[in-house]
Amino acid sequence: MSTETTPQNVDDPIGYFLEDQRYHGKSERTLEAYERVLRAFESFAREEFAVDSLEGSSRRECMAWVHSLRGEYEPSTIATYASYLNRFFDYMNRIGVFESNPMALVMEELSESIDSNPTRRDVSIPDMRSFVGAIGHPLERAVVLTLLKTGIRVGELCNLDLRDLHLAVDELTFEWNARTELDRRPSSVFVSSEPVRGTVVNGEERTASNKRKRDTVVPVDDELDRALVEWLAIRPDPVSPARPLFVDTQTSWGRRLTTADVRYIVEKHAREFGWYRTGGGTTENVTPHYFRHFFTTHLRDRTGDRGVVQYLRGDVASDVIDTYTHDWGDRVRETYLENIYSMRMRQS
Repeated sequence: MSTETTPQNVDDPIGYFLEDQRYHGKSERTLEAYERVLRAFESFAREEFAVDSLEGSSRRECMAWVHSLRGEYEPSTIATYASYLNRFFDYMNRIGVFESNPMALVMEELSESIDSNPTRRDVSIPDMRSFVGAIGHPLERAVVLTLLKTGIRVGELCNLDLRDLHLAVDELTFEWNARTELDRRPSSVFVSSEPVRGTVVNGEERTASNKRKRDTVVPVDDELDRALVEWLAIRPDPVSPARPLFVDTQTSWGRRLTTADVRYIVEKHAREFGWYRTGGGTTENVTPHYFRHFFTTHLRDRTGDRGVVQYLRGDVASDVIDTYTHDWGDRVRETYLENIYSMRMRQS
């Protein structure tokens, strides 16, 4: 981020905040969402309360703005918008531009009235099997099964390269060598914490960021293994020297799938299945992130081992993850393979 504008002299606090978030790898989609919400609050405070600067905003304006959203948006969306405003004020307070964060108390008061972790659509394993069974294209099937079976984020899926894969197949057939980190870890996928939007990884500038605290090795069961092999058998030659795992087979032939591409794939099939509606919220629509929720819920319930699930999600601290990395073959892989759900229609 540029150092020409000092924290003591910020003409446009929202612009300053967005520039810092961009520097730290936030996607353009996320930045657009932040700006839309923050500018809306800025206009509201000025028009409704004659507040001429964001620094002059108080708890009263913040609470009134949140209240104005009720009836127009779902509680989960209001919680998200409130969190955007809270992060903005917290940041400006921490760098010394604003004297306080008026959203801090508002967020405490909202905790009882807005569910920031909403109850999502309840999809059973048999229903999910039917959903997956209706996906015929090898790319789309492999994408959805990878999300379902690994719990990775959509950006992490898009950042996977061929080298991040170790399958129960002769890799020479497909002419690739897996990472050294996958040595002695058969049938697995390596999810790196390295990729950040705008940085070059493995010879390619990335358009999505991974959000893992540490690198993670996630097991691949026989079902996902077969889906990935079927995809690799028809996968176009990639444009990038990084050899992305998932590439487009349509207008951007051979180019790495983007997060927007994956959202389109999931939305298309979810609409066909009645699981997505324009205007529907988190509690109704099935999106790529829903599969991470599905993975977490079902695997945690089946294993009763929160630690293993946290490790697979990439959410645990370094001291804990080191334990699971050490026990990967004996504990993580065994627990995963014993409990991961099957998407085969013939199985119960």
